[in-house]
Amino acid sequence: MKITMKKIPKTDLDYVEFYAENLKANPEFFKQQKDLIESQLASSSVLTKKRFSKDDFKLKVRAHLKEMGICS
Repeated sequence: MKITMKKIPKTDLDYVEFYAENLKANPEFFKQQKDLIESQLASSSVLTKKRFSKDDFKLKVRAHLKEMGICS
């Protein structure tokens, strides 16, 4: 798989456009990224379920996210 750059990305939007163009142009790259994202979702789900018991799951997760400063 070869990825070519038309211009050097300088802004976040440039990177998003570059990523989108390569996903559109290369089905194998799209499949690879899809598999990676699905794998990350599955592992996050397993880790979260192991870390926080089913009892008061939502409350424990929210408290943890507040500690990390992710949500209020």
